[in-house]
Amino acid sequence: MGHTQENPAALEIDLGQAIYALTDALDLVGVDEVGHGKRVGFMAMACAEALGYQGDALRKLFHAALLHDCGVSSSRVHRHLVEEMEWDNADEHCRIGYERLNTFAPLAMLAPVIRYHHRHWDTLAGEGLSEEDALFSNLIFLVDRVDALTSSHYGKDLLMACQAIRERIAGYRGTMFAPELVDAFMQVSAAEAFWLSLESPHLERFLFNMEREQLPLLIDFEELKQLARIFAQIVDAKSHFTVEHSDGVASLARYLAEKKGLPEARCEMIEVAGLLHDLGKLRVPDEILDKPAPMSEAERAIMLRHSFESYQILRRIHGLDEVALWAAYHHEMPVGKGYPFHASAAQIGIEARIIAVADVFQALAQDRPYRKGLPYPRIVEMLQELAGEGHLDREVVAMVASEPERCWQRATLL
Repeated sequence: MGHTQENPAALEIDLGQAIYALTDALDLVGVDEVGHGKRVGFMAMACAEALGYQGDALRKLFHAALLHDCGVSSSRVHRHLVEEMEWDNADEHCRIGYERLNTFAPLAMLAPVIRYHHRHWDTLAGEGLSEEDALFSNLIFLVDRVDALTSSHYGKDLLMACQAIRERIAGYRGTMFAPELVDAFMQVSAAEAFWLSLESPHLERFLFNMEREQLPLLIDFEELKQLARIFAQIVDAKSHFTVEHSDGVASLARYLAEKKGLPEARCEMIEVAGLLHDLGKLRVPDEILDKPAPMSEAERAIMLRHSFESYQILRRIHGLDEVALWAAYHHEMPVGKGYPFHASAAQIGIEARIIAVADVFQALAQDRPYRKGLPYPRIVEMLQELAGEGHLDREVVAMVASEPERCWQRATLL
């Protein structure tokens, strides 16, 4: 098991690692169509280098490209973005992405670039962007549309399709895309290596090298909590039935940890784990989360992936080893019949047990497609039944039962 520092105020996280983790989370929104942001990042870098960009400017562009779709949570919206050249409501996710990043100081410089990454070049004037931000925004738009045109050809007939794609992009020179950007794209995309680099595992090798070569950009624990809330917003926005779920779980888990008498540092990290526990749900299609009926066996099999996906995303951020494990274990059971690891009682620490109880409480308190939110006396009864069956920790459930109304207020953010 990894180690969490006893003083979270002294904890420093590499922002670059966090950006890559967020990119992995955004990848899940595509369900089976993954890697969009990473391919956009690679292509944007290639074009910008041809234009002579380097250093901090190049890194800024790369990070903006990786995160350009941070306003997308819905698999339905994602399908529009990767299957259609233009889409009427595309500006909405640009606005949402802008608002999310603009509130987080370490990434706020990316927000203007993301705000206009679906805006035609010939309409960008007058938006108040710097010359660099306007070019970067339009470049992300260009390569984003290249990926949409190319998505059905990866692993199949990519080199046969690329010339037609190049010609189509060239046709938008000076209207949809800036002339110098189209020229740069035509230059770099003339090489077969450009296209082949977009396919896995070549793309993963490029990203591995980029992550290894970049200098650490450290953020403190308070900034990590702000970033965790951005992650949570993306997850909770996936369905109107899950709005504020992560915040509610984090709030209740923090309260129960304090009530248990855990050290302040532990309580802080449990709150972060509560915010991040459901990242993997981004890979669950909207139709399943919004289904007004019990899940089928096949749909449940898809849902069983989500806590493992959360673990895989979070474990890549050095310093969050235990947070990753607590998030991964939020569906494990003391009786040993949980998922995805079938962990034994001895393997499940009090932190994960607290998050598990907070998760069930909050879910029962909230409206869902197939039922209304339940009153807290009924929630307590159900939690006690689950604890009696070994599905939840008895001691944590007893803490909830001792102050059910207060727990309900924390879970529902009232």
